[in-house]
Amino acid sequence: MDIARDPTVTADDTQIADAAPMPQHPQEIRREDYHPPEWLVPQVALDFALDLDATRVVTRLTVQRNPEGGGDKAIRLNGDGIAALAVTVDGNATNDWQMDGPDLLITLPGEAHEIVVETQINPAANSQLMGLYASNGMLCTQCEAEGFRRIAFFPDRPDVLSTYSVRMTGDKARFPVLLSNGNCTDSGDNADGTHWAEWHDPWPKPSYLFALVAGDLAADRDTFTTMSGREVQLAIWVRAPKGGGGDLDRTGHAMRSLKKSMKWDEEVFGREYDLDLFNIVAVSDFNMGAMENKGLNVFNTRYVLADPETATDGDYDAVEGVIAHEYFHNWSGNRVTCRDWFQLSLKEGLTVLRDQLFSQDMGSESVKRIEDVRILRSAQFPEDSGPLAHPIRPDSYREISNFYTSTVYNKGAEVIRMMRTMAGPEAFRKGTDLYFDRHDGEAATCEDFVKAMEDGAGLDLSRFRLWYSQAGTPRVEARLKHAGNEAVLHLKQTVPATPGQPEKQPMPIPLRLALFDRESGGHRGEQLIVLDKASDSFRFGGFATPPVLSLNRGFSAPVAIERQVAEDELVFLAAHDDDPFARYEAMQSLTVQYLTAAGGEAGATGSGAGREAIGTALEAILADSALDDLMRGELMMLPGETYLAEQLLVADPGAIHAAREGLKGWLGARLEQRLVALHERASAVPYGLDAAARGARKLKTQALVLLAAGVPEVAARLAAEQYRAADNMTDRQGALMVLAGLETPARAELLADFKARYEGNALVTDKWFSLQAGSLHPQALDHVRELAGHSDFTLANPNRVRSLYMAFAANPQAFHAASGEGYRMIADLILALDPINAQTAARFVPPLGRWRRIEPARSALMRAELERIAAAPNLSRDTAEQVGRSLG
Repeated sequence: MDIARDPTVTADDTQIADAAPMPQHPQEIRREDYHPPEWLVPQVALDFALDLDATRVVTRLTVQRNPEGGGDKAIRLNGDGIAALAVTVDGNATNDWQMDGPDLLITLPGEAHEIVVETQINPAANSQLMGLYASNGMLCTQCEAEGFRRIAFFPDRPDVLSTYSVRMTGDKARFPVLLSNGNCTDSGDNADGTHWAEWHDPWPKPSYLFALVAGDLAADRDTFTTMSGREVQLAIWVRAPKGGGGDLDRTGHAMRSLKKSMKWDEEVFGREYDLDLFNIVAVSDFNMGAMENKGLNVFNTRYVLADPETATDGDYDAVEGVIAHEYFHNWSGNRVTCRDWFQLSLKEGLTVLRDQLFSQDMGSESVKRIEDVRILRSAQFPEDSGPLAHPIRPDSYREISNFYTSTVYNKGAEVIRMMRTMAGPEAFRKGTDLYFDRHDGEAATCEDFVKAMEDGAGLDLSRFRLWYSQAGTPRVEARLKHAGNEAVLHLKQTVPATPGQPEKQPMPIPLRLALFDRESGGHRGEQLIVLDKASDSFRFGGFATPPVLSLNRGFSAPVAIERQVAEDELVFLAAHDDDPFARYEAMQSLTVQYLTAAGGEAGATGSGAGREAIGTALEAILADSALDDLMRGELMMLPGETYLAEQLLVADPGAIHAAREGLKGWLGARLEQRLVALHERASAVPYGLDAAARGARKLKTQALVLLAAGVPEVAARLAAEQYRAADNMTDRQGALMVLAGLETPARAELLADFKARYEGNALVTDKWFSLQAGSLHPQALDHVRELAGHSDFTLANPNRVRSLYMAFAANPQAFHAASGEGYRMIADLILALDPINAQTAARFVPPLGRWRRIEPARSALMRAELERIAAAPNLSRDTAEQVGRSLG
């Protein structure tokens, strides 16, 4: 499953709904308490009589006692907001059952039985969007992590694997398309205007991978021939068009991405698809990004629909990456699944790495690596240093949906990437081959994966396992000394204390490095060292003069490097380093040192010489003809304010914002002519999806960002011209993003034009909300308040909520308003949204949870809002857990 990627756009770059509320303090689930299931369910047969308001479900379970269980005669069938209408065992009605809270307990005398339970649910009332729910007249499901229990009584845990047979009956006019997992085995019409379809999935799977979709849909169809010669039917389903092309015309990029993913997975990981059909359905109401249900992936429309008029280059990349991610889950998640939810990173960390490697191969490896690290630093590093810190394999939870985090996904991917770095690509492939072969059809653990990597790749990972059990971002202090003919690198690592883990052990940290000669600008080759102690020294001979150190090249380890580097060395690396990430890192470090030199005090920055060094380095980047524009655009971006705050023990968001904007303004004014010339050059490049055209579009936007801070009247003119001349969404949105933050007549005019131009397009309307909520305009907070009352805004759709409020929460100057009004606005949202969609509401808590790292006045205001939320009655367990942990 792909967690909903941040849709923000900023100048920085039944019964179910009405069921009784869950307790605010549910029982803590601990990893050490795991025990095998008492009963196994080899086969499941589901019969659905579909209706928007009253769907009947008959569940037939073939159960057998698990010899590895504890011998309990009762089987526990999990439920959530549903009631049993009838229960039979082996064909006979039985009274030998009882409710234990939401769960159904049935006492079974023998070793094997057939249980049939009938339930009824109301999809239209399911605003939580978990289980079976209605979306724009269609029915769809989301069952990860614990949504299946909102459909039927079942041992809803990932280590119970079953083969599923599904029969659906529904009104043919309302639900002309009936889809489920696996292959369609039969279908037909009934005399009463209904029709039916039967589906069978031959591969055993846990209940969280069950899927059903019924509605009026149209398909973009294609085929793919696997490496063994089997033809697979592919279909991407969207809402049926009403009198025009509609969404169907915007699925071509998704289909191409799917076919590229299938071919790449065969070539790079040796994984072949294993069903006759592969279906994707785009749904407009969805909590997550997408879901990897076996053979029937359900997607947020945001990650399916794309064309040049409505989707940016970033949207194109996101569609390709998420399509790949969910397809790759067919092996890393479906064929080999998780034993329990503590092992979530087993599938998600590995699959994120796989989609990252795929995207690198499809585009620019260096730019993709920079983008991935930027996400890690802006989302995961703050998580690691805050009250919600947890290992990639957590030890306990109260609500599992709160652990679909950047730590589990992004840091989890980095941990597996380190194994690949130490083993090398060929040996890593041997390790993954062994893992898939050894555990195919099983519910595995993180330890199973590590052991397969040891056996297949020939690594000793005995101490490396600490990466799975320790939270926190390691800090590596580096000092390079030179004496005689030798350079000595002294390294020391510390892993900061995190909640529940006050003391940490040193972990193996692989670091790629190179030592540059100052005169020639070259080096003798890259080396890999592994720091596996609290401190160590590494010696390099043959250096008559002090070399320049390039460390953690390619971001070979997810650590924070603490090192005092002279400005002239950073300028040197920014100009000469042949590792693109290291070059980017040098530019970032130069800027971070300048902006944090005074500890984030109001109006204070580093020395004038530091600012000149940044200007000199950026000028060289703009003039470097050897750089492609995609990379040039990355090097032009200043570190984000969240990342800057992470460099300080206590941060003043207002001071950081003022210092960063001040530097942007100085650079924009100093480099005005170069930036205008670059914008003019890039504007002459015609639209295309090739790297040169994409780089030109990125360059235009970054030039406007700097000009807007330094010479706003020039930026306003160029941005308005770019908007009016745009033949694609990337240029139009980039221009409007800059205009949204400026006081210029064109701002209101072009925002209105944008809204009217795309009236009725939900995804572009989301952009319109985000552009204003994330803008640098001094009245952004007032704009958000007005937009919350707009007729197009609704709390019922997660995309729309995120487009406004997540963009606002990611806007430091507005969210951190000294009055505390921004904090109050997010707290009000959480309280209003929690009864409607608890999972989405809980994701807004972490921005407030950073209060310990913020200066005292704002810190007190943030904590007060958390306490106000905590005091509210009937909080969902999702939100209650997040708030409780944030308050400590």
